[in-house]
Amino acid sequence: GVEQKRPGRPLNITSQVRLSSAVPNQISVSWAPEMGRNCSVSVYLVKQLTSAVLLQRLRNKGIRNPDHSRALIKEKLTADPDSEIATTSLRVSLMCPLGKMRLTVPCRAVTCTHLQCFDAALYLQMNEKKPTWICPVCDKKATYESLIIDGLFMEILNSCTDVDEIKFLENGAWCPMRPKKESLKLSSQCPKVESTTSVSKSGAATPASESSSSKKVEVIDLTLDSSSSEEEEEPLPKKRCLYPSDIEENAGKGLVKARLSLLSSNTHVSWFCPNN
Repeated sequence: GVEQKRPGRPLNITSQVRLSSAVPNQISVSWAPEMGRNCSVSVYLVKQLTSAVLLQRLRNKGIRNPDHSRALIKEKLTADPDSEIATTSLRVSLMCPLGKMRLTVPCRAVTCTHLQCFDAALYLQMNEKKPTWICPVCDKKATYESLIIDGLFMEILNSCTDVDEIKFLENGAWCPMRPKKESLKLSSQCPKVESTTSVSKSGAATPASESSSSKKVEVIDLTLDSSSSEEEEEPLPKKRCLYPSDIEENAGKGLVKARLSLLSSNTHVSWFCPNN
C-alpha cells in the first residue's frame, strides 16, 4: 500500500538534544484531542547497530539443526488420504529472492512455513536502510529476533557449489536439479558420424550404397601419389572427439579392403589388395 507520511517508527531527535549535563532538555508535546483514546510519549537512549553487527550476532546464535528442516519436508510431502493429488517432491531454489544471487547465509523466520530461504546479509542490509522486516518469500512479518540460519541449506550449499536448484524427496533427502543444457553438452561436443565407402580398382572412393543418400557420407580420396612428401599434404582440422570406423568390402567384386584410423592430429590410411 501507500506509505504513510509519518510512519510508526521512532523519531531520531539526537540533533535537537543538548548533550551536556549543565544544560537541561525540555520536550513539548502537542496533539489534537480525541475522545476515548489515550496517548503516551517516551524517550529512549539507544545505540544503532549496523547490519554487519546484527549478522555476526545471528551467526553467534548458532545454526538450526538440519533435522528440523527434514521434518518440515516430510510433513509437507506426507500424502493426504482425503486428497486425490499427492506431492512427491519439492523444488527449491538456492538463489536469494532479494539479490538474485546464490545464498551465502540461508535464513528464514521461525514463523515461516515455507522451505525457501533468503540471504541474511542482504535482508539485514535492506532493513538497515528501510526497516520493514517483511519476509521476501511469504510477505509476512520476519523480525530480527525470529530469524534462524537453516542448517540443512548450509549443508547443501557447502556440498554442491555448481547447482542453483534442488529437489527435496519424501524421505527428507535431496538431489540437485542440473540444467538441461548441461546434460546435452557432451553429446553436442562429440558427435558420432558413421559412413561407409567402397574403393574401386582405379583408387577412387565412392559411396557403397545409394539407399543412404539422405545421410551425409564422408568421401576419402586414396589417389594421392605415394611419393609425395608429407609437407605437401594439408593437415586435417583437429576435433575434440573422433570415432574411428573400419571399412570392409567384398574382395570377390574386385574391391579393396581399407582400414581408416583417425587420430587427433593427422590421418593414416592403409589398404591391401586381395589375392587373385
